[in-house]
Amino acid sequence: MAMRLLIRQVRDAIPFDLPQAQVCTGLCNGCSVKLLDYLDTQLCNWEVRLAAGERPGLADLSRLGSTSRKVYRALAANGLVPMQSLSEVTPG
Repeated sequence: MAMRLLIRQVRDAIPFDLPQAQVCTGLCNGCSVKLLDYLDTQLCNWEVRLAAGERPGLADLSRLGSTSRKVYRALAANGLVPMQSLSEVTPG
């Protein structure tokens, strides 16, 4: 299923397990801690919904993909991930 694949790719590309001291360095382009928490909540929400049998539509995939790319760009600006697009990090 496409949503499960997207969730796995995002979880592989974004460092959700970094210690807060490493995530919050003082200089920020958006609060990395809050962005990581928000995206993790979105991913967990979809994992629960998928487990309950919900079938996401194309708009759902697009929305989660867009949110993930925006968070990735902010994390890259803060030096937490490489400066490349999320689509370059995750296989197509």
